[in-house]
Amino acid sequence: MDGILEKAAVRRFQEAATTLGIKGEIKILSDTARTAIDAAQGLGIEVGQIASSLIFKLPSGNPLLIITSGRHRVDTDLVAKNLDIAELGRADANYVKEVSGYSVGGVSPIGWISRPEITLIDEALSEYDVVWAAAGHPHAVFPTSFTELKSTAQATPSRVGD
Repeated sequence: MDGILEKAAVRRFQEAATTLGIKGEIKILSDTARTAIDAAQGLGIEVGQIASSLIFKLPSGNPLLIITSGRHRVDTDLVAKNLDIAELGRADANYVKEVSGYSVGGVSPIGWISRPEITLIDEALSEYDVVWAAAGHPHAVFPTSFTELKSTAQATPSRVGD
């Protein structure tokens, strides 16, 4: 676990968090937080408190960021319908890294190298006082609140799945 805080992506997250006034400290998990279930188990919390950052391609080719509760699967048809677009495109690991600067499993909702065209946040996250999101590495997470995350990620609350 040594050196995670020195990784470029984690440093970029930390700089963005500081600039945005996020007070939550990065926590390094001994086990991976690649999935919401892994992260929740590592933190001893409900899976719904995990704010997963999922990236899709819009018809424009630009990224769509959906910050979803770990208890939901994103309903891509529902999201596409709500955005009035035909469908959401899949984003492979190279695209994710190219647009966000983060590797899959450690994608933070802030500190991207280029802004998402649209950012949605799962309304279900508002049910928790504290939610946890990735901090730029599969073993690094940070605590925040729905309100803080919505504001700092410039996200629109939305129903994104069941």
